[in-house]
This record gives sequence, structure tokens and C-alpha cells, in this order.
Amino acid sequence: MSQILNRKARHDYEILETFEVGIALLGTEVKSIKMGNANLRDSYADIENGEVWLYNFHISPYKFASEKFNHAPLRPKKLLLRKREIAKLVGKTKEKGFTLIPTKVYTKNGLIKVELALAKGKKLYDKRRTLKERELNLEKERAFKDL
Repeated sequence: MSQILNRKARHDYEILETFEVGIALLGTEVKSIKMGNANLRDSYADIENGEVWLYNFHISPYKFASEKFNHAPLRPKKLLLRKREIAKLVGKTKEKGFTLIPTKVYTKNGLIKVELALAKGKKLYDKRRTLKERELNLEKERAFKDL
């Protein structure tokens, strides 16, 4: 399985800190993710009653399972963190402008993991500045490559 990335996250948000977390899934969801049939676009995490939940993480139905045993594509998924990690995230997300965004989903030792990022939304001018810096860096690299 290749990684499932949230490419928009780094464009729309300033990533401050990342966490590797587990995720509670159904069997057909695991099989579908391992086939690469998932999408992190527009997904986010929220803390409710001391638990962290992942919303809008679309996992396509597993095509080899019958409809009776298949999962709902946009079902909220529980993220697995330690209590002290959750307490830390609660404090951080209460601050104005901070949110939890999944940046990638990958396998590690046969288990599916989610990279969860504590992020702050970028303004339009911040996005433009980032693009400009990236273009300048590319031009510098090209100039040194030609030398």
C-alpha cells in the first residue's frame, strides 16, 4: 500500500506539530485502505467526550464484500491516542484558530496509522507568500545546477 496523502493540508494550513495515531476500523475498511481506495480531502479531527474522532475521511466500499457486510464510506472513525496526548490536544485546540488535520494514512508493521497535525489556517496572503518562496527556491536550485 502506498501512502494516502492530504496534499491540500500543507497548502491551506500551517503545520505546527504532528502525531502518529492509530485508528479503529472495520475489516472492509482496512482492506479498502490497503488497496489505496481512500481520500483525506476535507477531513478533520474533533475531540468529543475525551475521545478523538476523524470526520469526512472517505473510504470507498470494499468491492469484494457483499453489501450486507460493507461499511458506510463517511462513517466517523475513532482515533487512538493516550489520555495525556488527548489532554494536550484539548488545550491546544481550545486556542483560537487551531485545528486537527490528518495529513497522511500509512501502514506500519501491518497496522494502519494516521499522521494527525495540529494546524493553524493560512490566510490568502500567507498562501501566496508560500508559493512565491517555493518558486524562488526552485529558481535558485536551477541557477546552481547550471553552474
